[in-house]
Amino acid sequence: MTPQPDPAPAAADQLQAIQRGVLAMPVARTLQLAFRHMAEGEVEVEIPIAPELTFRPGQLQATAIFAVADFAAVSAAATLLPLGASNATIDTTLKIVAPAVGTHLRGKGRVISHAKLLSVCAADVMAVDEHGAETLCATLLATARNILPR
Repeated sequence: MTPQPDPAPAAADQLQAIQRGVLAMPVARTLQLAFRHMAEGEVEVEIPIAPELTFRPGQLQATAIFAVADFAAVSAAATLLPLGASNATIDTTLKIVAPAVGTHLRGKGRVISHAKLLSVCAADVMAVDEHGAETLCATLLATARNILPR
């Protein structure tokens, strides 16, 4: 089987389209998700640790941790798609390794493997304290289905 060439990396228009698409989602708005960095194959997002998202005072609930990781990883995979393409998560594994405590969470997404139909991506989620110190609180491995324009 002959390997397929990778789709062209995303241009600035594609990066803006990714941000618009993600930030249009009600869950992203509820979490107050913000993009902090985007480049080919990598994305960094943040959310505040808000009391309404905690399960005990100051400690973020797992669903919000998962959302940050998923948005970071799958958005990173989207940066390698051509303009007009999109993607969707089809499989993930999240491992929580420490409590999500601090002022905010930072999800650092990256691409592991990229092909025409599927991308494998990952994210580390850091709990950030009031001094800016980061503590790894979760890691995610995901597969995204690439949806190319017709």
